[in-house]
Parts: sequence; structure tokens; C-alpha cells
Amino acid sequence: MAEDELFRGHGGAVAAPNALAAQAGLDLIHLGGNAVDAAIASMLATYVSEPGIVSALASAFVNVWPADGDPAVVDGNCEMPGRGLPSERFGGGLREVHLEYGGGITIYAGAGSAATPGAFKAFEESHARYGRASWADITAPAIDIARRGFRLGAAAASYIELTGEGLYSFDPETRAAHFDGDRPVAVGQLLTNVPLADSLQALNDEGFDLLYGGELGARVADHVLGQGGLITLDDLRAYRATVRPATVDRVGAWRLATNPPPSIGGPVLATMLRLLQRRGTDARTILQVQREVLTYRAAHLDAAADLEAAGADLLRTLEQNELTSLPTSQDTAHVSTVDSHGNACALTSSAGYSSGVTVPGTGLVLNNCLGEPELNRRGLHAVAPGTRLASNMAPTTGRADDGAMLAIGSPGADRITTALMQVLTAHCLEGAALQDAINAPRAHIGVDFATRDISIETEPDEALEAAARQMDAPVRTHSRHAMYFGGVGAAKRKADGDLEAAADPRRASATAIG
Repeated sequence: MAEDELFRGHGGAVAAPNALAAQAGLDLIHLGGNAVDAAIASMLATYVSEPGIVSALASAFVNVWPADGDPAVVDGNCEMPGRGLPSERFGGGLREVHLEYGGGITIYAGAGSAATPGAFKAFEESHARYGRASWADITAPAIDIARRGFRLGAAAASYIELTGEGLYSFDPETRAAHFDGDRPVAVGQLLTNVPLADSLQALNDEGFDLLYGGELGARVADHVLGQGGLITLDDLRAYRATVRPATVDRVGAWRLATNPPPSIGGPVLATMLRLLQRRGTDARTILQVQREVLTYRAAHLDAAADLEAAGADLLRTLEQNELTSLPTSQDTAHVSTVDSHGNACALTSSAGYSSGVTVPGTGLVLNNCLGEPELNRRGLHAVAPGTRLASNMAPTTGRADDGAMLAIGSPGADRITTALMQVLTAHCLEGAALQDAINAPRAHIGVDFATRDISIETEPDEALEAAARQMDAPVRTHSRHAMYFGGVGAAKRKADGDLEAAADPRRASATAIG
């Protein structure tokens, strides 16, 4: 097929954290790129325009269901660093920080909380396998936004307001980028990040090996080690993105492809959807399934020595038995894209709650994936260098029997899976319109890792609140469309070729279709 025939009528749909990121993705499709190119461009723009929510030295999972192939997930999750360092270095470089976010949480920040980032390697591998646009086109929107400036959105402003004093004030470069005088930056303020633009331009010009073993990587490693952290140049050189077949399940008229083990999020989401399909989708059953699966997760997955084996055991056992017969990061961003040729891409990226540390002169903020308690249940700095960390991320793609294609995902730490299970249940099993499924009230069951006690968080809804009261557990009702419950974004190519995108009112999200 000739090039002009291939792209005649080419279009796409994008759901992203803000309008700049959504437009960046759609622009890539109009330039001749596909859903994968669009998702990467949109996420790079998000790294610039959602400070606090996510940053470039992050982890990422890229779920791709190509029009002419099987779904796969490119794993760019963070790894435990520290290759070649003496044992006495481990456990250092950490700052204990209490945040008011999400009702209050204690995390660890500082250079010692930073894991080896994998996002750029995931983007590189995804593009090599599936992309078609040039890197210059993919990186251009993010570079332009960083240089020209952007207005701070509500979600990022809210997070920085809640966490700024504890998390963004101790490092001079981080403070300068996130504070206006003595106050955290506010919604609507015009921000620029020229050092980050320069770093992205250098990565475009010289390739991503500039970070993974080159001069930019050396700057990152030198600063981290100088601040008591663990990332070495050897860690960056050794990092590889891993491509795995997606876990595919039948859910109503859909085949849904989720993040496979060693991810925790993918197997947990798949398990919840399997059980709901067997048992029903009423409010009480939704909460019961959450309770069973998340309690199992706390007991068997969160502290597992081998996450890949533990996740596979969960899925394999459920194929034979009900779950009852089994043995007994807020800061995340998601982009969903589809194109008119039937490619779907769901990309979730996380930098944890942020380390609060910026590599001088680069605009690059370190992740705190080693400092998130829920992802380090075996202890801080407890796993061997090179070990992939646990992850809640569960980007999902789907193909319906009538040929429709779907890309969907959410940020929200341990609320990622419960948000997605409720939206996918409503859309794929109950037939709700995509936006209606996202808008519907949500509930989440939290499980105490040590005691296995549960607590129930819910938005205002008669059925959910009544079901929660029957479970003999503390119940907290949030405001309608509370940011706590994630930020689901979805893009869909319908069977007739029409394009659709839906964004979550719980975040300052945006869609672009054209």
C-alpha cells in the first residue's frame, strides 16, 4: 500500500492528563504516527506539564495491541539500583516525610529513595517494535511546552499544595521549580522548565543511551551517589526493557489484555474481573471481590520474593478454583490512544510520590520508587540490585467481538486496580457508555498489610454505601469524584470506525479526537 493511501483519513483519539498532552498525541497521529507514537509523545508532554504528578526519571508500562498482531506489554518498570556498592551504602540517603495526601501517609524521599528509571527504555523499545514517527516529532511537543511554558493544572497544583513543604522544599533546585516565593506554585501559574527542555533535546539528538550509560547518565549517577543514594552508572548501563505477552481474558464481548506478572496490578485486575464475571456485578459483590483479592494480595503478593511466580500462581489457580479455595504511586500518569487503523496503546508511568531531588542543571526529578511503603513490603533497600520492583500499574487494551478496540488505564497507586475493575465492569459487562462508566461512583477497600484489617472508602452512592455498611469495617465517604479514586482515561475505536475518548472528572484530564 502506498504511503498516501495508508494515511488517507488517518485519525485517532487520545485521553491524557491535560489538554496539552492530549493535543501532543493527536498531533503525532496527524503527522503520520500511530497510537504508540501518540502515547509516547503525550506522556513526554505530561512529564513537563504535570510537575509533582509524574516526572521523566520514572517507570513505565506500555501495553500495545497492534491492528495486525497480538497484545504485548513493554516493561520499563524501575529496578533496584546499587550494582558494585558496598553493603554499608544500603539504607542511606533517605528522608522520612509525612504527607497529608490521601488522608495521610508516611513515605521516604531523598536520593536514597530513587530507583533505576526505565521509562525511556520502554519508550525506545515500544517505538522500535511498533512506532513509525520520527523521534524529533515525538519529542517536539514536550520540548516546546517546557521552553514556551504552560499553565499549572488543578491536579498538579493540588498535589504540590498538599506535599510541597515536606517533599519539594529541601532541595534547592526542586524548591525553585515548585515554589513561588514562600508558597507552592498555584493553579494557573505560568511555568517553564528550560533545563528539562535541554535534556529532552539532548536525548532526541544523541539517543537514549545518553541517559543509560552516557554523559547524562553520569550526571544522574554522580549526583545520586553524592547525596547518599544508590544509582550507579553500571545500573543505568545494565537496564533493559522487557517485552512480555499480555495476560488476555474474556470479559463479556471483550478480550482484555492486561499487564502480566511480575506486575502486581495486572494479575489483581484480571482476577477481580474474572470473579465479577462469575458472581455478578452488584455493589455488594464488587466490594466482596475487592476484599478477597486485595486481602490475598497483602498476604501473598506484596512481600513475595518472586513476584513473577506469585502473580502467575494467582492467575493459574483461579483458572481451576474460586478465590476462596486459594491458599491463605500517587504519582502516576496514564495516556490512552487508539488510531483509525485499529492500533491501541495504554501507557502508564509512575515516579512514585517523588524523591524531591532534582539532578542539577537537567530539570530531571528523581523518582522515589524505593520509598513507597506499599511497593517495598520486604523492607527499604531489601532486594538485590537489578530486581524489578513491585508495581500497581495496569494499563489495559481490549478488542471486542465486533472489532472495536479499547485502550484504558489509570493513576492512583493501589486504587488503580479497583478503579479499572469498576469501569471495565460497567462498560464491558453491563454495557454502560464509556464516559458514564468512568463518571460512576467508586469504592475502594484498603487492606492493612500487617493486620489484614480492612477499611472502606467510597464516593456518595446509595448502593455502595449500603453494601459497605454490611461489611463490618470502618467506612469513609469522600466527596463526589474525589481525586483519591484515580483518574481513568480511555480511548476507543468503535466497530464502525468512529473514534471516542473519555476522561475522568476526578482529575483535570482531557481528550482529543480527530
